[in-house]
Amino acid sequence: MSKINAAITGVGGYVPEYILTNHELEKMVETSDEWIISRTGIKERRILKGENQGVSVLGINAVKDLIAKTSLDPREIDLLIFATVTADMTFPATANIVATAVGATNAFSFDMSAACSGFIYALTTGASFIKSGMYKKVVVVGGDKMSAIMDYTDRSTCIIFGDGAGCVLLEPTAEDVGVVDSILKSDGGGESYLHMKAGGSRIPASHETVDKKQHFVYQEGSAVFKFAVTNMAEVAAQIAERNHLTAESIDWLVPHQANKRIIDATANRVGITEDKVMMNIEKYGNTTAGTIPLLLWDYEKKLKKGDDLILAAFGGGFTWGAVYVKWAYNS
Repeated sequence: MSKINAAITGVGGYVPEYILTNHELEKMVETSDEWIISRTGIKERRILKGENQGVSVLGINAVKDLIAKTSLDPREIDLLIFATVTADMTFPATANIVATAVGATNAFSFDMSAACSGFIYALTTGASFIKSGMYKKVVVVGGDKMSAIMDYTDRSTCIIFGDGAGCVLLEPTAEDVGVVDSILKSDGGGESYLHMKAGGSRIPASHETVDKKQHFVYQEGSAVFKFAVTNMAEVAAQIAERNHLTAESIDWLVPHQANKRIIDATANRVGITEDKVMMNIEKYGNTTAGTIPLLLWDYEKKLKKGDDLILAAFGGGFTWGAVYVKWAYNS
């Protein structure tokens, strides 16, 4: 019996229409276009506007894009996983909302929370269901509405994050393509450096927590930067070495879009030149769990069957990891 691999057979994505530029942020906080670009590489980010518009809106549109591009019958979807830290509500799972909205009436669905590493965690989980033989069609979504938890008077965080979602379809194949290997890590010691203080069961929402602005992202930037540079770069190198991949044989590095300096450090550690590094941070900023699938969405037409991809991410928690994917189709 031939080995079953989990292949990415389609990609979808969605970003909101509204563009928040650096020049607009200059009017909101003490910052400048030059300062933001020099430290992050970000020129603009997308923001989801409107009442009663949660991250499910981003996910629904991304999955609908995938369905249209692949002519997928949503009733054939067995499982839908949504990686996000900005769920519409504490429960039900946003994945449930998305599955129903796109017509995936035969799928079970759940959310996964691993901050910026959420998509690669969810991708590895979805691939395991495929490789086990249990399911035939799994949709993995990564997306966040970071504007919902952003303090737009805090220049250390509001310049970084944006809204967006991407997704992939996983299907079984006997070919030598698909999700080949992964290394996933976490360290709860990172809690104090990057978190949201209130809104969970430890500190429930109250007038006091709202007044103290405890429902926004809190980040100690320099500490997070040091951890991210070291761990994201190292795990990308580890997955390459473990699978006997060289800088020359790797076709694409697909790094989480948190900061251009972190991306550059990861590429340098693996020895990959800039022309092999996927990057769209300048136009979307950091969409947390959405960055990696949005890269695949933007670069899909450049990918060829058999291309070797290294996906790498680092996020709050701390969480980090890398996935080796052999691309399964020509666009």
